[in-house]
Amino acid sequence: MRILVKNIKGLYQVEQTKRMAVCGNDMADLPCIENAFLIAQDGIITDFGRMEDLQEPNADKVYDAYNRYVLPCFADSHTHLVYAGSREIEYIDKIRGLSYEEIAERGGGIVNSALRLQQTDEQQLYEEAMQRIDSMIKHGTGAIEIKSGYGFTLEAEMKMLRVIRKIKENSPAIIKANFLGAHGIPLEYRGRQSEFVDDLVIKQMIPMVAKENLADFIDVFCDKGFFTVEETDRILFEGVKYGLKPKIHANELAKSGGIQVGVKYNALSVDHIEHTGKEEMEVLMASQTMPTILPGAAFFLNMPYAPAKDMIAYGLPVAMASDFNPGSSPSGNMQLILTFACVNYRLTPQQAINATTINSAYAMDAVEQCGSICKGKRANFFITKEIPTIEYIPYYYGENKVDKVFLNGKEQ
Repeated sequence: MRILVKNIKGLYQVEQTKRMAVCGNDMADLPCIENAFLIAQDGIITDFGRMEDLQEPNADKVYDAYNRYVLPCFADSHTHLVYAGSREIEYIDKIRGLSYEEIAERGGGIVNSALRLQQTDEQQLYEEAMQRIDSMIKHGTGAIEIKSGYGFTLEAEMKMLRVIRKIKENSPAIIKANFLGAHGIPLEYRGRQSEFVDDLVIKQMIPMVAKENLADFIDVFCDKGFFTVEETDRILFEGVKYGLKPKIHANELAKSGGIQVGVKYNALSVDHIEHTGKEEMEVLMASQTMPTILPGAAFFLNMPYAPAKDMIAYGLPVAMASDFNPGSSPSGNMQLILTFACVNYRLTPQQAINATTINSAYAMDAVEQCGSICKGKRANFFITKEIPTIEYIPYYYGENKVDKVFLNGKEQ
């Protein structure tokens, strides 16, 4: 099927050749073609340019984007959207002053989600997750990385990953699966954390995940009160042996060494990274690891903000993702992440869009498929409503500025 989108007010994030990421000062640039067209054939972008250069206007379906913008869909490279139930009571505990660590210590947080997930069947988890994904797509997201980690047992982790596999098979979005067996410490392993790491995560979970081909990535929550650098090293070493690409939760609560161990294993990304200084930036500059900031979690937990502008000034790329989860970031709305990027991290809208499209696509190993408007990439894009400028998207927060979403060239 051939589709044509014509009379586009501004076609953004265009590139003639595929880039892997946008770094440093280049993040301020967002290439645009005004008064443009876009053609997709069988789900792939085949042509784009100025309307005056349109040679073959014939198409099976034509969309008139007069007074509207077109952008590539967001890539959300960090979510935990397969979960059971909500945790609004802990939200009240946070309002009353309890910290993330204090809630976790008394059996809340990740432990709470794990207990609920263990009691929920696969079909219910799948149906609830698909409803969340549907909402994300309507707000412009076209690629999603989904983590396990609320299992805490071999059986429950496999259940989560099978749900993610079913989502991958049935969702029009690009879906990547991340095995996060080391997300928290089960209550029965408190005081025996290394035993949990070695006997359950390394010896049982990783081989089973690999045998059933259930994950693209392996992840560890390497941070204060969770998993140490040494434990993280052992887990990543084993995961890489089985062909799983590393990603890391790092430096959310303190300078944990997580960035360094992530770079050691050539992690695709190190995520959260609120506590990042010059030493960490130097390590990242010498790597191909994408620093990924999760503004929703920092906002919801009232935490310090990662030094995004400092990292960009240092010459690094920066990605941003939602961290959609029931405890610390209960939203998968990437338009809201754009607003946080601009208001809380002082990025320009152009920098924020680069952080949530091409750079976040890199962070989930999907940049060859999405993240920009480029010939040969999937036709995953959205048409905005009639808005005055591209800056209006993060400015006018709280309302969906997306009119139509296309995934694989099909209107959703």
